[in-house]
Amino acid sequence: MFYREAGQFKTSYATDQQIFPIRQDRIAMAVLLAVAFVAVPLAASPYWLTAILIPFLTFSLAAIGLNILTGYAGQLSLGSAAFMAVGAVAAYNFEARVPGMPLLGSFVLGGLTAAGVGVLFGLPSLRIKGFYLAVATLAAQFFIPWLLVKVSWFSNDSTSGAISTQPLEIAGWLADTPTEKYLLVLTIVAVMALVAKNLIRSATGRAWMAVRDMDVAAEVIGIRIVRTKLTAFAVSSFYCGVAGALYAFANLGSVQPEDFNLDLSFRILFMIIVGGVGSMAGSFLGAAFITLLPIALDLLLTDGAAAIGLALPPGVASMAQLVVFGALIIFFLIVEPHGLARLWQIGKEKARLWPFPY
Repeated sequence: MFYREAGQFKTSYATDQQIFPIRQDRIAMAVLLAVAFVAVPLAASPYWLTAILIPFLTFSLAAIGLNILTGYAGQLSLGSAAFMAVGAVAAYNFEARVPGMPLLGSFVLGGLTAAGVGVLFGLPSLRIKGFYLAVATLAAQFFIPWLLVKVSWFSNDSTSGAISTQPLEIAGWLADTPTEKYLLVLTIVAVMALVAKNLIRSATGRAWMAVRDMDVAAEVIGIRIVRTKLTAFAVSSFYCGVAGALYAFANLGSVQPEDFNLDLSFRILFMIIVGGVGSMAGSFLGAAFITLLPIALDLLLTDGAAAIGLALPPGVASMAQLVVFGALIIFFLIVEPHGLARLWQIGKEKARLWPFPY
């Protein structure tokens, strides 16, 4: 009843090409952004902002990057965390070694450095695909953190290898409190998500999807396979690099290549699988699922055991959390292999047809 497009006529090409063609979607997105920018900073505690919401946003940005490569271009990658490490280390070095370098400029240059490294490790995609390509990108996950640790120049000759990041200062404004860091990260993620959505709708995005569906047919109709695949690697690595810089500067407060390990690459891959491969909304839904659900399960198991008078040892509680978390992932994949984004799409389609059967 409330989600109907009856009476909403498209009278121009501009209205027909809108990202949100239905008025209710535009209103819902405006309300969501208002809640994220206004209500959340006023209501959320510093713990929620620092430990939950900022990591959720940075992982969402990394998931968007991997979804561009895997979901839209069809190139499987297991090196997302390595490209995040490149972006974080490069942003730190640009900020430390270039006098007067603005913070946002160092983030952009860190992303461009990660894009260059991504293109280098994406060259095998011109000859191999599938799991063989995943193994080739896995080499980046082992080689890049090792290189960043062994070459002391990247860590500014630090003996421990751990380096503290510079303050988050933009044009004289210092993002020092958790609320200010959250607003900065949220703004960057929102802008980059909008850019990614429009890029996917462009000729470049259509070329990615054509290569994903059938690369031979795409080449027959004139799509340049080499440029298309390497562009996907470059854009994906750029997004992962900026996400790594945000994760290091706004969340960790330090740059340590060990924090960008293989486990983080698998977590980002699980985010797009659970959220929905080839879906922008799925990147955010998957990041929320992977980030928030373990915390909710931990609180539920701990409080539930305390309510019935049981004191679970820390090892048992964490193991039970992993078991339940894995079982829920398997359950969601069985119920809907296309991810949470597909469930959200089905719900919207049912709302548009209600009260008629779907």
